Amino acid sequence: MPLSLTARTERWPIAGSFSISRGAKTEAVVVIAELSDGRNRGYGECVPYARYDETVSSVMAQLAGVQNTLGQGLDRIGLQDALPAGAARNALDCAFWDLEAKRAGKRVHELAGLPAPRPLTTCYTISLGTPESMAEAAAKAGSRALLKIKLGGQHGDPERIAAVRRAAPNAELIVDANEGWTGDNIAANLAACQAAGVTLIEQPLPAGDDAALGRIARKIPICADESVHDRASLGTLAGRYDAINIKLDKTGGLTEALAMADAGRKLGLDLMVGCMVATSLAMAPAVLLAQEARVVDLDGPLLLARDRPDGLRYEGSLVHPPAAALWG
Repeated sequence: MPLSLTARTERWPIAGSFSISRGAKTEAVVVIAELSDGRNRGYGECVPYARYDETVSSVMAQLAGVQNTLGQGLDRIGLQDALPAGAARNALDCAFWDLEAKRAGKRVHELAGLPAPRPLTTCYTISLGTPESMAEAAAKAGSRALLKIKLGGQHGDPERIAAVRRAAPNAELIVDANEGWTGDNIAANLAACQAAGVTLIEQPLPAGDDAALGRIARKIPICADESVHDRASLGTLAGRYDAINIKLDKTGGLTEALAMADAGRKLGLDLMVGCMVATSLAMAPAVLLAQEARVVDLDGPLLLARDRPDGLRYEGSLVHPPAAALWG
């Protein structure tokens, strides 16, 4: 029986709001791809992201555009050329993996030739705000092993990171500036991060204006996020970045993400595995990818007011591998 694809939109309220340098939101809007062979169903979840010119409508249109090709025998390997890297391909790629696992009666890590996944330490994100509000949030999360601090305000980032460090003296801190720094303030912000003992900084400068990173002396590793998407973008990073943040919504799914992780390691880049704000269905494939990562940032469900049934199990800073009832 030919494969059939159903796509739908879901809205998941965020606990409070989630703020970065580009703005704030109060809900996660996700697209679900459901792939069926008549007996088994595979699922994948993606987050259309305006930063990459994606909308819910554009992602739904991309998925609708491959309906006929599915009927003609499109498989997961062919999908890599049928759709560009991005959210739509991610949802469908992960649905293919889930369907393949159910058909084979195996887990996805077995199909991919990977070791059985183990629990991992994940970041917990502190949203951008005033130094006082960020310190309050950090104090509440201060028992967690690893905090990811959103910076990138026009002013006041040294005060923000210092306030967070005082509030969470024992946590490892990484910083995500979301392209929010400039050539005028990056030196001061780097110095403040070093004073606070920050161990990694994500995307301090805009993706189209990051050449200066190749000339800036720093003691803290710099990780590319918006500057890197899939393997094709790795060649532009030499001399600028020390690590890459792999997100399935950027790579277009687990298939490309696994290949990109191998390519990044061969280039001497450390790996970070990140996520958008989404449910456990979006995190589950990334847990497999994250097994060898230097930094794991899969806290999306922790930022929601509620998660879906059979969601990932979080114990403090530990995230456990997905149950078969969820995915894979």
